[in-house]
Amino acid sequence: MEQQKLEQLLSNMTIEEKVGQLMQFAGHFYATNENRDPVTGPEDLQVSSISVNRSGSVLGSAGAERNREIQERYLEQSRLKIPLLFMADVINGFRTIFPIPLGLGSSWDPKLVEEAQAISAKEASSAGVHVTFAPMVDLVRDPRWGRVMESTGEDSFLNEEFAKASVRGFQGDNLETDLNRVAACVKHFVGYGAVEGGRDYNKVDLSERELRENYLPAFQAALSAGCELVMTAFNTVDSIPASGNQKLMREILRKEFDFNGVLISDYGAVEELIPHGVAADGKEAAKKALLAGVDIEMMSLCYENHLKELIEEGEVPEDLLDEAVMRILQLKNKLGLFENPYRNASARNQEKNINCPEHRKVARKAAEKSCVLLKNEDVLPLSNEKIALIGPYAHNRDILGEWSIFGKQEEAVTLKEGIAQHTSNYVYALGCPMYERSEEALSEAIKAAKDSTHIILALGEGRDWSGEGRSRTSITLAENQLELLRELKKIGKPIIVVLFNGRPLELTEVEGLADGILEAWHPGSEGGAAIANLLFGKANPSGKLTMSFPRTTGQIPVYYNAYNTGRPLPKGSTGRFFSRYIDAPNEPLYPFGFGLSYANFQYESLQLSSNELAANGTIDVQVLVKNQSDYSGEEVVQLYIRDMVGEVVRPVKELKAFQKVFIPANETKQVHFSITEEMLRYHHANLEYKSDAGEFMVFVGTNSADVLSQSFDLK
Repeated sequence: MEQQKLEQLLSNMTIEEKVGQLMQFAGHFYATNENRDPVTGPEDLQVSSISVNRSGSVLGSAGAERNREIQERYLEQSRLKIPLLFMADVINGFRTIFPIPLGLGSSWDPKLVEEAQAISAKEASSAGVHVTFAPMVDLVRDPRWGRVMESTGEDSFLNEEFAKASVRGFQGDNLETDLNRVAACVKHFVGYGAVEGGRDYNKVDLSERELRENYLPAFQAALSAGCELVMTAFNTVDSIPASGNQKLMREILRKEFDFNGVLISDYGAVEELIPHGVAADGKEAAKKALLAGVDIEMMSLCYENHLKELIEEGEVPEDLLDEAVMRILQLKNKLGLFENPYRNASARNQEKNINCPEHRKVARKAAEKSCVLLKNEDVLPLSNEKIALIGPYAHNRDILGEWSIFGKQEEAVTLKEGIAQHTSNYVYALGCPMYERSEEALSEAIKAAKDSTHIILALGEGRDWSGEGRSRTSITLAENQLELLRELKKIGKPIIVVLFNGRPLELTEVEGLADGILEAWHPGSEGGAAIANLLFGKANPSGKLTMSFPRTTGQIPVYYNAYNTGRPLPKGSTGRFFSRYIDAPNEPLYPFGFGLSYANFQYESLQLSSNELAANGTIDVQVLVKNQSDYSGEEVVQLYIRDMVGEVVRPVKELKAFQKVFIPANETKQVHFSITEEMLRYHHANLEYKSDAGEFMVFVGTNSADVLSQSFDLK
């Protein structure tokens, strides 16, 4: 539809119809009674059938036949025949489930993430979904926050790369013609990953420089890739809730970032301006949200109940309402819904696309590349050992992660089933339930361990311990699981711990007791098969952490790109008057970028093409990476830079580039990077974004702590 026709459509709409386009209700509101009228929904949100019949979008409804029926019934009674948008949380897969985003990030493979999200889009679109609430690009330094499982980690640059890859995967090149794609909604704008104390929905207190340096770049990257929607955050920024924050939404997002797409609130966030204490009632909340630029109100009724009155009283210009409606109409038009309101939704497409073998093959590959080998005292890979497979995750299908709302656990491959594909020389014992002690289960596990040569111990967090609204003050394994590990250690057999979890954990005790540790996250539909392939050497671990793992919860936040302080702790010093703890090292247990392989990669001969960089020039960086082993494998070669003297304090290291390279057994590869002046820019005291002449350090290595270094000067 041409823009002129959209403008004519807008001009024909009543205020009530315009406001309706701004309303989003959950799918169950569109269920019908015997008179084919929408039901009013649960008591906590009483919605009239009139409101449902003029709403603009649907939350969380999926299924080709269901969504086609809702759309058909809606259009039958619609005066202007404006189709509904169907939006849903497709976070790490639709029906074929991939590793949680924190796991996908550990692959350090944006192309793989793009492929996974394209599959997610294909499955979701065939089930009638038009928009996904992803990617989440919140930078997170506090693993106590439950939603860290949706993030790709603690580094801004890496989050940018995954943001672009996800948007490309979801949206493709042309949403209107490629019906296998869905529109992406980047979230949560902004700073949600920095909630105080790691407690969900809590306040955020960040300087504008910190926002611009670390939290905004991934959103800019998603928008540069063409992301169609942005979702507001629940939290405050500078003491103003995001959904009513004009500086964030109007000045930065709309004007500075030139975003003309749809801005949607998170669930109930407009009405939450009231308990936040910046709106006295729903009327004031509606006014503040629309003035801030929120186009769609998700699952609250402030716009529905008050916008017309606010416009009639002159409190809100009708032009702002028109702008919001036009953005929604343009998105529907871009998706081709006026010509084809059902888009890709059909029972045939759904049956053909969902959970097919080709998609599961990619899910298995993604799980293999997302697992991180944290420790290996010559116990992996396995061959013909007699295995005792023990633990609450040894034969557990609940491995899809918290946001796999359309996945089916019965379709997941358990670790036991995966191991059975490689050997019959194993015995299984539960050991303990997820969170409770069982003397009987413990006794069975000890007997199984004594009769075996090696123990695979599958431990972790259930999905109910991570995700939204599931923050924790202590991020250890459950005590009953630690007790199981301690008791099995007494037997004296090698123990390989496989971890299933949604956040970095405090693993100091586990590290001391286990001979091998494989971090598997919540690995998705093919998790058990992928992990078994890694344990038996059919695949070589290549994942690297995108968040530091603390030695103790008390270290949090602990992250690699921290400031040096005026009293940095000298290496090996135990002096008192330095920035240090007296009861633990400053360093994390496992640093950002860490991950082992069955191959032995050694770095040598870091060289720069020049020790001076001109403003319009480049420096070529080269390093030799030797695979001194009989295992071929992939290595993530990481490049970091430090600005030695800045106008404001600069981090001790910042990731600026990385390459994932395959190196055959007993071979060497020369890896090249280019450094440009643009990579050296930062926000100065006046927030101007530029570089400074002076000395810089460049670091290249296998993780953020184990690096070679050289220096150069920017002239």
